[in-house]
Amino acid sequence: MSDPLYSLDVLRLAAEAKGAGRLSKPHGTGSEHNPACGDRSTVDLRIENGGIAQMAHETRACVLAQASASILATVPGCTYADLLRLKAEVAAMLAGGKPPADPFATYAVLGDVVRYPSRHKCVLLPIEAALKAFEASQSRKPGR
Repeated sequence: MSDPLYSLDVLRLAAEAKGAGRLSKPHGTGSEHNPACGDRSTVDLRIENGGIAQMAHETRACVLAQASASILATVPGCTYADLLRLKAEVAAMLAGGKPPADPFATYAVLGDVVRYPSRHKCVLLPIEAALKAFEASQSRKPGR
């Protein structure tokens, strides 16, 4: 494939599918859907001491969303504020700015998506699902 959207790094991240699956008795679950292309990401979280202790995702989506979910699953301990910052930094990168800072610097591999505005939602989808899962964790008890 010669399309820069699907670089070897992006394809590897998607194929690794880190965090793929579901958690039993998560503290919060959130889903996001992109009606333009049908992509869907569901994120389960276990929260401890205000941060993500464990994350799993079921991402039925394009390679870009799968790669994004795989990156997100590699950084435990994130707080809600960290996820909000990540979303802002990824959105800024997709608008032509610099990539996110550590611990999310790996999102730089998705930098070529900047030229494809219709694909920006694909990259943001798992992050938005994780934010919803975090919000859900604040309103219910584990296992419900």
